[in-house]
Amino acid sequence: MDVEGRRRIVIENLKPEVEGGRLPIKRTIGEKVVVTADIFSDGHDSLSARLQYRTPKGKEWKEVPMKMMENDQWRGEFVVQEMGIYRYTVEGWIDHFKTWQKDLKKRFDSGQDFKVDLWVGAEYIEKASRRASKEDQNKLLLFSKMLKRAKGVKETLSIALGEEITEFMNHYPDRTLAVTYEKELTVVVDQKRALFSSWYELFPRSCASEPGRHGTFGDCENLLSEIVGMGFDTLYFPPIHPIGKTNRKGKNNILKVGPDDVGSPWAIGSEEGGHRSVHPQLGTLEDFERLVRKAKEKGLEIAMDLAFQCSPDHPYVKEHPEWFRWRPDGTLQFAENPPKRYEDIIPLNFETEKWQELWEELKSIVLFWIKKGVCIFRVDNPHTKPFSFWEWLIKEIKGEYPEVIFLSEAFTRPRVMYRLAKIGFAQSYTYFAWRNTKRELIEYLTELTQTEVKEYFRPNFWPNTPDILPEHLQYGGRPAFMIRLVLAATLSSNYGIYGPAFELCIHEALSGKEEYLHSEKYEIKQWNRDIPGNLGDFIVRVNRIRQENPALQKTFNLQFYEVDNETLLFYGKTTDDLSNILFVVVNLDPFHTQSGWVKVPIKELGIDPSQPYLVHDLLSDDKYIWQGERNYVELNPQVLPANIFRVRKRLKKETDFDYFV
Repeated sequence: MDVEGRRRIVIENLKPEVEGGRLPIKRTIGEKVVVTADIFSDGHDSLSARLQYRTPKGKEWKEVPMKMMENDQWRGEFVVQEMGIYRYTVEGWIDHFKTWQKDLKKRFDSGQDFKVDLWVGAEYIEKASRRASKEDQNKLLLFSKMLKRAKGVKETLSIALGEEITEFMNHYPDRTLAVTYEKELTVVVDQKRALFSSWYELFPRSCASEPGRHGTFGDCENLLSEIVGMGFDTLYFPPIHPIGKTNRKGKNNILKVGPDDVGSPWAIGSEEGGHRSVHPQLGTLEDFERLVRKAKEKGLEIAMDLAFQCSPDHPYVKEHPEWFRWRPDGTLQFAENPPKRYEDIIPLNFETEKWQELWEELKSIVLFWIKKGVCIFRVDNPHTKPFSFWEWLIKEIKGEYPEVIFLSEAFTRPRVMYRLAKIGFAQSYTYFAWRNTKRELIEYLTELTQTEVKEYFRPNFWPNTPDILPEHLQYGGRPAFMIRLVLAATLSSNYGIYGPAFELCIHEALSGKEEYLHSEKYEIKQWNRDIPGNLGDFIVRVNRIRQENPALQKTFNLQFYEVDNETLLFYGKTTDDLSNILFVVVNLDPFHTQSGWVKVPIKELGIDPSQPYLVHDLLSDDKYIWQGERNYVELNPQVLPANIFRVRKRLKKETDFDYFV
């Protein structure tokens, strides 16, 4: 028979496991992988289990003991320390020595004779000595002799149940009939910036200091210190490539084009080059490489837009006509999502018979820009390309460059968004822009942070983009922008803003649409960030709070708490050791002052209900003494629509407060 009938262990319901183990979970350097599994057998024997994992470069399995929690569920964890792909699985076995110890204690407690049982235990120890190192072998044999010769019940039990022999036997268990989980599961480990980042989107052509001039990479270089000073670590550029002229869009996306219209950067390609070229008016490839280097020197990464589409003027159209769809009248099929029409863009045909050549070409584009210093790509509309392509591409790239981050810009159906995350995208745009009420926010964030979704989907919250100006920003005034900034920056550890437009609270939209009037997508802007009412200082404050508080540098530690006002949202984040505790209260009403009583989870946070504690609002710098669960808050959106409280625990001295250490 092929089956080893003596193996009695069952291992099932192992978590985390995505798509039956075919696809990986996600972590970043320094994060834990917490694994649970149901492990059980027939009868009453005691079990032992270990979580096994292998590092990206390791050939041998590392092991950590698992602990039985309740109802046959076991738990173990390990920390990932390097980028790449980790593997993990679980092994369990009948632990006869542990069973023997348990039964021996029961016999003693019930007054039964256990002399013969001591010889049984001695045999287990002698067998373990054969699996031990030479030094430990002698110690185990000594324990066996001591057990056989022990006199008196007290001495016998102290040897048999002692910590030292238990530790030795745990180190050298009999795993002859151990059962290993049927699958090796994987963890993709990204750089830390995949978990915690602050993005600022900027059109390079709008960076010129003089009105009417096309911006350059040199102009962008002059803004680096200002962007870093605001607290951002990722500067994202829309496409920087040559822009096509055929069917070029004019201001406000109209078809009628004037001689000075610059077109949409997403209409990529002209006689000046394609996806490996930069728009001549921005500068040269050397200028771009210099900008990337200067940014890195300041701790800022340049994120590049990866838009796999073409203008009708792209060199690919002549060089590889088989990569596009041609209509019966001999014209190219431009991009459509009825009723939307993108006459200046033609999609690539991923069903072409030459699909392998197409895939390799697109991969070479990514490698080209990686060699220019780019390691972060915001991918435009990935949901309009095959899943199999992205899974292959990301695996190929990250196999050689594990530090590369791909952000999925897919505003589409949930299953499609989640699938893209599962197959490799490190971060994802979300529905945050359209979640406004308390109920909507709690339901959506609970889905993202408290379900299986958290294992593979890392949200990146954007309150606005060049394509999206939500209604609440159109009508809520400056307070609405402040509300959405605090929500984005504290609910998610990754967030971004479409920079100047958000800073300046630009809210004018096309009638009846969530699109900017006079959108920067179709024209060059000259932004004056110093005009009254700008949010510059507020953004600096929020980003500084994020940088100084580790609890805000994770997403999945989010907890919602009770507050007796439907327009107030109350939530918190803590570090694992409770050294950093933050409460956030947001007034979701941009027009009216709102107040209420919040319920603080003092028991979970180790706060004595009889002792006051101090909460420091990091936004206003105000401090309050609270006590117990129920405490009062009031927020005027015209002043500050939110509190970000850091909790200080009272020390023994009545007048002293300090942070948790």
